[in-house]
Amino acid sequence: MTTTEVKADAAVAESGKPAKSKNARESGTDLIDQLVVQARAEGLELTGEGGLLQQLTKRVLESALEGEITDHLGYDKHDPTGKDSGNSRNGHRSKTVTTDVGPVEIAVPRDRVGSFEPQLVKKRQRRLTGSMRWCCRCRRRA
Repeated sequence: MTTTEVKADAAVAESGKPAKSKNARESGTDLIDQLVVQARAEGLELTGEGGLLQQLTKRVLESALEGEITDHLGYDKHDPTGKDSGNSRNGHRSKTVTTDVGPVEIAVPRDRVGSFEPQLVKKRQRRLTGSMRWCCRCRRRA
């Protein structure tokens, strides 16, 4: 977790304001506004190497890949259901993909049997232009 993420989490926790009921779009807009303000305060660039967009892209991709392996294995991380199930998580491998915001290094989860085939970032795939639109379409179908 980066300094920006920790401070953003702390700022939300310190606010002490009760959560207002908002729709997802309003909540997302508020979160984005908080992240941009925090990034500016720390002098973090929006784009470029190590910029806010690159960090967000990394987090979104890694979260989606964790969801894919959870679906593949049939149980959550650290869930006792997976013990002696015949297949389990087996760490991650590092992979650099080229995105619309530049190169992003991600951690792709592995399984012991080697049967996990990620769909968002396929094996041997190095370029992800337009992948976020694809991801959103898939979520609508589900």
